[in-house]
Amino acid sequence: MTDTRQHILATGRALVARHGYTGVGLSELLREAGVPKGSFYHFFKSKEAFGCALLDSFVDGYAEDLSATLGAPDKDARARLMAYFEGWRMRQSGEAYEARCLVVKLSAEVAELSPGMRDVLDRGVSAIIARLAAVIREGAGDGSLPAHPDPHMLATTLYQIWLGASLMGALSRDTIPYDGAMTATAALLDNKGHA
Repeated sequence: MTDTRQHILATGRALVARHGYTGVGLSELLREAGVPKGSFYHFFKSKEAFGCALLDSFVDGYAEDLSATLGAPDKDARARLMAYFEGWRMRQSGEAYEARCLVVKLSAEVAELSPGMRDVLDRGVSAIIARLAAVIREGAGDGSLPAHPDPHMLATTLYQIWLGASLMGALSRDTIPYDGAMTATAALLDNKGHA
């Protein structure tokens, strides 16, 4: 039974990554997943409940990926942060829509649409920023970064820069916004006066 639920979520992830949450109708999801309407409603009481489950699943998987990248024992903190943002650039600018971040894709779309989905996104973003701030603090400890006066604010600023770069990259269909975000990231990490 959970295989069917996971199958619906995986199919929904691919569709939502390509078309957005509001761009995917229930009939399209069911057709693509090859499941009857009753199976959908067995696992999700509504499309919004499905959206919350989809985002919860994505956030959980993203947290695991984040731990692998930002917790890599063979790299100093600065290298781990830069690897994280390089991975962001690769995923967001690549052709594989399914690899792109659903938080980035859906933040603006569902913020006013669904309080439940907004809460899931907010928790996910808060966890990402907290993890980035922890690595910035680690960088001061391992000497790969200067001691920043407010690691949480710096992490928030970096996340906002990359969120903006993702939106601009979607508009321009090139990597220039990501290149600028990478340059800004390096400058902010290396200059404690700009945090």
